[in-house]
Amino acid sequence: MSQLTIYTDGAARGNPGNGGYGAVLHWGSTIKEISQGYRHTTNNRMELMAVIAALQLLKRDGLDVTIYTDSAYVVNSVEKKWVFGWVKTGFKGKKNADLWQQFLELYKKNKIKFVWVKGHADNKWNNRCDILATAAADGGHLLEDTGYKPGDTNELQPG
Repeated sequence: MSQLTIYTDGAARGNPGNGGYGAVLHWGSTIKEISQGYRHTTNNRMELMAVIAALQLLKRDGLDVTIYTDSAYVVNSVEKKWVFGWVKTGFKGKKNADLWQQFLELYKKNKIKFVWVKGHADNKWNNRCDILATAAADGGHLLEDTGYKPGDTNELQPG
């Protein structure tokens, strides 16, 4: 079996503010949940961090991975191939370059497809990720988001 399904979500209390991510990985009958909170970050950073953290858990390459997220920022940046254009310009003028570079290193190891899901709707696993992300943002063990740069906001950056 080489099919992995991942659900992800990110949250920020204020934007910027305390934030967190949550992810649920499905591999056959195995389900794994992860989450982490950060001080002074943005929603988009947490959405992307959820994807990165989930992909970092993979112990082998060459998997078929479907990632479900309610982040149009993440889905469109990859599926519309914007991020690959950003690479060619050295991410000039683009936010979250540090995370996109981490993501791209992980992306090339597997066959990854993104699927957008409506947030806060009836998707059981997206709702679980939202619970994990908000609990992490509200938790007491917040890490410093060392890549956050003041002025980064929740705005969608088209290609």
